[in-house]
Amino acid sequence: MTRRVLAIARAVAADARRRKIVWVIVLFAAVMAAAIPSLPSYGVGVVEAVYREVALTLTYVAAMVVTLALAANRIPSEAEGRTVYSVLTRTVRRWEYVVGTWLGIALTTGVVVGAFTVIVIGVGWISYSTPMWILAEGTFAIWLEAVVLAAFCVAVSSAAGPVIVATSALAFLFITHSRSSLMTPGTVGYTLYPSLDAFNIIAPVSHGSGVSLGYAVSMLAAFVGWAGVLLAAAVFAFSRRDL
Repeated sequence: MTRRVLAIARAVAADARRRKIVWVIVLFAAVMAAAIPSLPSYGVGVVEAVYREVALTLTYVAAMVVTLALAANRIPSEAEGRTVYSVLTRTVRRWEYVVGTWLGIALTTGVVVGAFTVIVIGVGWISYSTPMWILAEGTFAIWLEAVVLAAFCVAVSSAAGPVIVATSALAFLFITHSRSSLMTPGTVGYTLYPSLDAFNIIAPVSHGSGVSLGYAVSMLAAFVGWAGVLLAAAVFAFSRRDL
């Protein structure tokens, strides 16, 4: 069982490496990260806090774009090309295919985010003569949110095409980051509102000392909850799909 899931994940990751769009996004964002210290800020160059904030924002955008590029059309293209049929006839269960696909996207996105972490820490070290290890906290949180987004895309793509997946994913990100605008803090609605704000730690990482261990644990718990629910929905939708 685990072996089949990992085999599918490796196949998804191998296919992602062959897709030029991923490397174009990585190269573009890397160039932008290297250019951050040259941006004007109060006439003396970008200060460290501003550099961290811009670097994390850039990493966030790149991670979400890569996730969408990998996940939006993965299952629909395999269903259209009938590749999925040959996979499912090799004693691979549908839930294994779904989880393996999600895991492959998660691993690929992790490599991309990991590369960005090295780049932004390295550029910051060279530019400001200090290793900004705290950036790793922010990029890890970004990766967790990207993996949640991948689970959402896999769930939608199990029953819909890439255009609907991409549109739904953007709406999902907007809605799950709008709690503070739509709900009053302290109310029942605010507590129950589906939000991804737990992963948004750009401000404390950029302008503070990061997050506590307790907060990191709660962030991981939120990740497990989101991923579990979305993957369950993905498995259910794909199990009902007529192939």
